[in-house]
Formats: sequence, structure tokens, C-alpha cells
Amino acid sequence: MRSFSSVLVLLCVLCFSGNTASTQTTAVTNIKRPATSSVNKFYTGNRAPLTPLSFIKLPVGAIRPEGWIKKYLELQRDGLTGKLGEISAWLEKKDNAWFSGTGDGDHGWEEVPYWLKGYGNLGYVLKDEQVIAETKLWLEKVFQSQQPNGYFGPRVVENEHQDNKGKTPDLWPNMLMLWTMQSYYEFSNDPRVLPFMTKYFQWQMNVPDQKLLKIYWENSRGGDNLYSIYWLYNRTGDKWLLDLAAKVHRNTADWSQSTSLPNWHNVNIAQCFREPATWYMQAKDSSFLRDTYNNFHLVRQLYGQVPGGMFGADENARKGFDDPRQAVETCGMVEQMVSDELLTGITGDPMWADHCENVAFNTYPAAVMPDFRGLRYLTAPNMVVSDSRNHAPGIQNEGPFLMMNPFSSRCCQHNQSMGWPYYAEHLWMASPDNGIAALLYNSSEVTARVGKGTGSLVTLIQATNYPFDENIKITVKTKSTTAFPLYLRIPAWCKNAGVVINGVAQATAFDAGSYARIERSWKDGDLVELRLPMRLSKDTWTKNKNSVSINYGPLTFSLKIAESYQQMDSKKSAIGDSKWQANVDQSKWPSYEIYPASMWNYGLSLTDQPLEQQFELVKRPWPAGKFPFTQETVPFILKAKGKIIPEWILDKNGLCDVLPQSPVAATTKEESIELIPMGAAKLRISAFPVMK
Repeated sequence: MRSFSSVLVLLCVLCFSGNTASTQTTAVTNIKRPATSSVNKFYTGNRAPLTPLSFIKLPVGAIRPEGWIKKYLELQRDGLTGKLGEISAWLEKKDNAWFSGTGDGDHGWEEVPYWLKGYGNLGYVLKDEQVIAETKLWLEKVFQSQQPNGYFGPRVVENEHQDNKGKTPDLWPNMLMLWTMQSYYEFSNDPRVLPFMTKYFQWQMNVPDQKLLKIYWENSRGGDNLYSIYWLYNRTGDKWLLDLAAKVHRNTADWSQSTSLPNWHNVNIAQCFREPATWYMQAKDSSFLRDTYNNFHLVRQLYGQVPGGMFGADENARKGFDDPRQAVETCGMVEQMVSDELLTGITGDPMWADHCENVAFNTYPAAVMPDFRGLRYLTAPNMVVSDSRNHAPGIQNEGPFLMMNPFSSRCCQHNQSMGWPYYAEHLWMASPDNGIAALLYNSSEVTARVGKGTGSLVTLIQATNYPFDENIKITVKTKSTTAFPLYLRIPAWCKNAGVVINGVAQATAFDAGSYARIERSWKDGDLVELRLPMRLSKDTWTKNKNSVSINYGPLTFSLKIAESYQQMDSKKSAIGDSKWQANVDQSKWPSYEIYPASMWNYGLSLTDQPLEQQFELVKRPWPAGKFPFTQETVPFILKAKGKIIPEWILDKNGLCDVLPQSPVAATTKEESIELIPMGAAKLRISAFPVMK
């Protein structure tokens, strides 16, 4: 019989051994950025001498969206993106230079590749065979169009800015088609893609500098061409591609100016501000990386003192037009989201993922009808009418640019298609140390190869209603125990984030705007719970009349304005440059004017008390249809106090007048008002005056 002391020693040894094993198999740390000293063995990152990527995009199709993002993608497929081929004259196959197989035709510029860039990815993400087949039908014609010298695509270009027609083709539409080809290759591994792109870039190498990228759009957007060169280089290793990259960079507009930008067009800014950071990967000069950050902050200091992540540039940003009633194109929103996603991979800075969510949750949903069968060209943080009236010069363009119309606009009608598919593709990314990172939170399932040696395929299942839920659960599915790191982004708005593994809370503290890194030997069924406590916060826009906006976690709130919808003739109320197919059934594609059916000109009554004492957060059931971006289905409502500001009315151009200077004195009675998430408000006041 053992003595008591020997039993005690044995227990101590067992306890010590257990703690040692636990320490060896699980390490939870808080990091600012992922280390890039390792090279992911399973996914294509940057090849030397390019700087390593902080996170590597997984091939399209590796991530299967669920929850509300899947519902949104299905609405998109069954709505405007999936059916645009039945509406848009630019997508008619007859006499289409993109579909002729020779480059000949009477129409063919940016519209087809804009649409195909999102349409194809939508099919890949949803595994929709019909969409995939239609995408391939178009791409087969693109392959056929390649000439012996390497050029592909339309021979005749419709571009109002083409000032050297007949000399060098406009390369801007081809940049879009290259991105379409890249996604297609990731999904299909079609062996024709790499030689196709190689031959085209060899043609570019032979274009003299004085003729390369001289047209307005291609000159601004050369960064997209640069990104495709690096994409190809990372797969072929052809050194001459780096010489071409240098050539493209020096012939692209200068996005490295410290106090200005090459132009102030909103889509160009949202898309092109990242060009210096793209070039930084080759130049390895950190000043270029700083230039991208500077561009981002510069436009927001001047024209972005508003909630929702964007800035006022209803075509171009203009001096004196910086009120939150100034809008941004739907094109600009989706381009900004893509820029944020790419910069997350390049820099590892969680700020970019935070910003992507800001735009995706608060700005973009309001630009599109809930059934995804109509959109408007322009949407603003403060927008109290959405009609077919000409609001110029309050907005820069003349025409019905605030109208919800599926027939309207050559650009946004086609370009918006990439917004949600690209977002879904970046929910998860690979890390340099053969791990996986959850970067944009949404219900989803990802299957990826991770770990040491030849690696193991694991599946991670994320369950959440984020951003309407502060709890995220990730379940591991694996055939065998596998060691790999899992990264979880901690948003900058979140304090006191917590991680629980298999029911055990981890002691590690996490800074806002960082990552939780979990190194562990994972077993089938392991459960990670990430808790992101949401709280009310207030942004004060001192440069915009001391107005304020109210947030809960990543969501910003707007005044709930009763919306009155009036159906219009889609053809008669379309923007002037719109074109549609002759036999389109207009009854299937209605347009709407939206007018306020309740008062909108409220200021918020605020005190020095904590926000939780000034606002009541009312939680509602998760919508049965899984779509949370309508007034009827929002899971959150904020109850607040406010006063009517009688002098704050529509101006002579039919827009809500500029903000009054806060604090505002008014003799009107204080009332109870309701605020709803900004993304669900087609009409909205999101930047509020503050009452005295």
C-alpha cells in the first residue's frame, strides 16, 4: 500500500505533466501583425524579391458563405447581377466586341468585364453551375480574341476620355478582364490562363512609354494592371514581369503626392489610392506604403467627416461640398471594399478589415434595393429624398442620379456585382506560418490546407449573426489532430475581447485593433468562441458643424424615417447614358422614387451622462428570412430623444440643407425618436445636429 506522501508526489507529477502538455499544445497570444518571416507552403503569396504578404488570399471557392451573406449573394444572383444579361444593352451578345471572338463589334468597353468580374465570382462562391457556365462562355470568346501580338479584347473602344484613339488601345477594360481571368484560374486551374496573360504582358512590354497608359481612366487605374502583373509573376517567376511592373508604375498617375491627388473622382480615389502600396511590394520603400495611408486619410480629412466610411464626391470631390448630404457612387463603395481587402493582405493592418466592414455594413446596403433588383448611382449619409429630380449643382451630375433604377448607369449597374462576392472571398485568408485567419466575420465554412510537412486539410465552420451579434463560434473539423495557428481579428472598436476554447476562458488580454493568435494541436470538434463585446459610442465630426453619429459595435445608426415608395417608368427615369435591351420586360424591373413619410429634421438631445443612460437598445428576433437590412427586419433599434429643427429643410435643389452648427437652439418639444442601423435606411439622417 502506497504511503500518503507517495500518492501526493504522484498527483503532483501528473498535474505538472498535464500543465506542461497544455502549454505545449495551446498558446494564445496577442499580436499587432502576423510575422512574415515564414512562407506559406500551400497557397500562392508573393515570390521573392517582392515583400511577403501578411495574409494570402485563398482560391475562390475555398470559402462557402452561410447566414445573411449567403442570403445576400442569392438575392444578387436572382436579382440584378444574375439577370443583368437580360437588361443591359452593353451585355447583348450580338455585335459585342467582347463576345465576337475577334475583338470586332459595335460596342465593348468596361461594362462586360465590370459585370463579369463579379458575376463569375458570384457563381464560383455559390457553386452555381448556370452562372459558371455563362461566365465560361464569355471567357472562351476572350481567349479567342487574343491576337498574334498578344493583345486581346475589343479593337474599337467606346471611351469618351480616349484622346489617342487609333494609336494605342484603352487598356482599362482589359485590366478588369484580367482580374476576371485570375479568379477563373483560381477556380478552374485552366492551363490557358497563364500563357494568355504572359503573351498579353509581353505585348505591353513592347508599347513605348510615351503611348502607355495615357488615357484618363487607364492612367488613373494603372494600379489594377500592376496587381495583375504581380499575380502572374507569383505563379510563373518570369523576371521580366518586374521590369514591366516598373514601367507600368512610372506611367500611372502619381498617387504619391503628399497634399493632393491626381484627380478627385470618387471611384478613382477608392480604387487607386492603393497603387503606392502595391508598388511598395517591389520597391520595398516604406514611403510608398505611407503614401497609401496618406491618400486614405487626406480625402477623409477634407471630404470624409461623415459616418459610413466613405466621403463626399458625387462624381468628384469639390471644395465647399463636404456636408454629409454629399454622396458617393455605388462604384466607389465596392471599389473601397476591394481596396480594403487587398490592403489587409499586403499590410496585415486590421484597420483595413475594420474599414471594409464599416462600408459594407453601413453604406453599401442602402444603395441597393432589398431584393437586389434596383440600385441608385449615389447614396449619402444624410439623404432624405431618393427621386428622379435633377439636384445639380447640389450634386455634381445633372439628371436622376438619386433614383432607384435597375436600368440606370453604365458603370454602377455593372460594377456593383463584385461587392459581396469579393467580400465573401476574403472572410478567411491563409497566414505565412501555414495557418488560417478569420478576418471578416460572417457565418461561413472554409476548407484549407494547414500545418507542417505536407499539411492537412481542415474545415472551420463559423457561426454568427455578426455584426448583429457579438459572439462568434468556430468549430474545427479534421480527420486527425493537426497543429496550426488560428488568427482572429480584434476590431479597433472592441475593448475586452475574449477567447474561449472548449469552454475554457483564456487569460490573454487583447488590445483593440490587433489579432488573437491561437497555436494549438487541433482535434475534431474543437470549439473556439470569440466574444466581441459591443457598446454604444459616439463620433463627433468637429469639422462638420460638430455633428455626431451613434454607433453600436461596427454599426452606425440613422434616424428611422418612414419611406414612401412610388413606382416609376424605369426607362423614362434612367440616367442619360443608360441603354437597355429592346425586348426587356420592364414590369419585372420597376424603378422607385422614395419620399419621406415622416419628419426627418431632428437633432439629438444629448447630455453628459453615459450613452447607455441616454439611449435604449432594443433587440429584436433574428429575421426568419435571414436578411437584416430593412426597416422591418433590423435586429436592433435605438430609442433616443430629439427635437425638430424647423429651419433645417430642403434647399432649392431638393436636397436636405447643410447641417446647422451644433449646438442648435430650438423651442420645439423634445420627442422620442427611433434610430436603426444605417445600412437598412434608404432615407436617412446619420450625422445629427446636437441640441442645446
